[in-house]
Amino acid sequence: MNSPLPMPLIVHVGDHVIMRKPHPCGSSEWIVTRVGTDIGLRCVGCDRRVMLVRSEFNKRVKKIVCVIQSTDPTSSEPPQNDTSHEGETMS
Repeated sequence: MNSPLPMPLIVHVGDHVIMRKPHPCGSSEWIVTRVGTDIGLRCVGCDRRVMLVRSEFNKRVKKIVCVIQSTDPTSSEPPQNDTSHEGETMS
């Protein structure tokens, strides 16, 4: 029998993640900079950028520290109104 596939991690650009092994600079925290087939990461400690294949990222990630709110169009929250033009008159 085939075992079920593990659930893929859902990450968004801007999320902070902790990896299992620390970077040589000493930091284990990374910021997600790209999401797709590859995951782009930037080290919080030294700003080094790396790309990992999603399967390798899923193996190496320990936990997601900070999840950025997604801008999902099906979200139940109303969009924020742009009030930068408030009080201006049309000429």
